[in-house]
Amino acid sequence: MDINEFFIRCCEIITIIGEYTGWGYELSNIILFVFLQPSLILLFFCLWIRAIIKNGRRIYIQKSTKRYTS
Repeated sequence: MDINEFFIRCCEIITIIGEYTGWGYELSNIILFVFLQPSLILLFFCLWIRAIIKNGRRIYIQKSTKRYTS
């Protein structure tokens, strides 16, 4: 499958979504690529940052609560 066939298939899928929901191709395209995709990117970015902060805090707490004996 070349890139043109892939593009045509994607357009067909958006057309089907538009017909199923009653929105039409243009509104389905706008909702998918202007609202849904950026929202998902922002959500996953926030979850990633949250995981980094949570793991960083956990490491910091574990290091600070270690007791060293000599």
